[in-house]
Amino acid sequence: MRVFNLFRYAWLIVCIALLSACSSEPVKDSSKSKLCDGKVHRLTVLHTNDNHGHFWRNHRGEGGMAARKTLVDQIRKEVEAEGGAVILLSGGDINTGVPSSDLLDALPDIKGMNLIGYDASAVGNHEFDNPLPILMQQAKWAEFPLLAANIYRRDNGQRLFKPYTILTAGDLKVAVIGLTTLDTVTTSNPDVVKDLDFRDPVTEATALMPELQKQADIVIAATHLGWYFRGEHGVNAPGDYRLANEVDGVDVIAGGHSQDPLFRPDIKNSTYIMQAFEWGKYVGRADFIYRDGILKLTEYRLVPVNLKEKVIRDGKKTYVYIDKQIPEDPEMLDLLMPYQQKGEERLSVKVGSTNARLPGDRAEVRFHETALGRLIAMAQMERTGADLAVINSGGIRASIPEGDITYRDVLKVQPFSNQVSYYELSGKDLKNYLQVIGSMPPDSGAFAHFAGVTMTVEDGMLKKLLVGGKKVDDNKTYRMAVNSFSASGGDGYPKIEDKPGFINTGYIDAEVLKEYIQKNSPIDVKKYAPKGEVKRY
Repeated sequence: MRVFNLFRYAWLIVCIALLSACSSEPVKDSSKSKLCDGKVHRLTVLHTNDNHGHFWRNHRGEGGMAARKTLVDQIRKEVEAEGGAVILLSGGDINTGVPSSDLLDALPDIKGMNLIGYDASAVGNHEFDNPLPILMQQAKWAEFPLLAANIYRRDNGQRLFKPYTILTAGDLKVAVIGLTTLDTVTTSNPDVVKDLDFRDPVTEATALMPELQKQADIVIAATHLGWYFRGEHGVNAPGDYRLANEVDGVDVIAGGHSQDPLFRPDIKNSTYIMQAFEWGKYVGRADFIYRDGILKLTEYRLVPVNLKEKVIRDGKKTYVYIDKQIPEDPEMLDLLMPYQQKGEERLSVKVGSTNARLPGDRAEVRFHETALGRLIAMAQMERTGADLAVINSGGIRASIPEGDITYRDVLKVQPFSNQVSYYELSGKDLKNYLQVIGSMPPDSGAFAHFAGVTMTVEDGMLKKLLVGGKKVDDNKTYRMAVNSFSASGGDGYPKIEDKPGFINTGYIDAEVLKEYIQKNSPIDVKKYAPKGEVKRY
């Protein structure tokens, strides 16, 4: 009898605790408890990431903020008509990638985000490509908070940005915390980040979680950390997978940085991890229902923004929409058109000069090394601090005439927006790699150009190799610059993008070349002309 009474007493305590947490009466003060009113609350989270200056549609009419605004407005209208609420988040990297934006310090992108109605954005590593005063000006332009809980000033120990914001979504309170990758210190401008302290995102999120849960019903992390399958991040800093696994209480992660199209959320430790590829190609849409402290995902998709696929019709190549066409919002077009026109005008501005023609025609670069190929390789080698650089000739699409050089000239040479990367590998592995690359045949895009290398390849075998004028040591580590296309296996190169020691800096190749030309003008072509350092038989 005594045991039965003890059991009943214990059960009574549990029931009282449950009723206290979620009573039948609405809890009006959400700073003290999660909303528990017995009702179903609908919340739609929209998210994009890694915009990288793509405020305008591309040459095929894909993407662009004008179509994105139409899509977001349509979703808001639909959700709100059904009694739900919508919040819109960015996973960061607003900056760097398109000259029309870069030349204007991403002002059109931020103005466009204001008009669309973003609620918050993570701070990306490429926000630090510009001097810090420009980033602080961008934060003032933005009518939404830039969030980063783990970035501190070294001089005073204070955070550079707000760590989080509390949003109201219908009857719900939603906490959004921002977190930035530790990769920033190696992939951004060193002069900009030297006085900043990038602390462990997991540690910072863990410390803030009690504060967030006290104020909000739902906790969302807007991150620029990267998603890596099963958390296998290689040489990159740990990303969203680790955050979800080690920090209890994060309901949703709307991420960026690795630029993955997650067509289904990854779920770890009851946390939904989402990412919407890059450049505004998709808008991620996650529809949730919330009831008495429980958040459940009901539907998720990446909505394409006027993306097209190539098809053959009547023997001719054409492009068709993969989903229904989204009309462009007139107000957004009116806002952005002057910026697009201004950016186009500035493409004609001189960035440097050359005392002779820099040869880059197909019939030249695919058969022998040229001064332009060497120039591009040296630019990427310098930007990455590499010992050597490899450039596929398929990535060189035009010559630069003698005289003044404009940014438009540079973009004709490198029009693909490949990203500059580097790979750290042993001398032994470097020999194996260069033996393959040095054997690539002429009259193909795989034919390679080099900087920092003296070598001889005979009948597919590496007979001689010097890096920086010195014999390669099998046990020493070397850093090799290579573009993202080649690193992914493009043109038949060995795939290295998933190898330990590989880093994609995110810098666009044309931007790197432009800055190198600015720094070294007037370009003396004789300085870059190959002198037989690389021999292939």
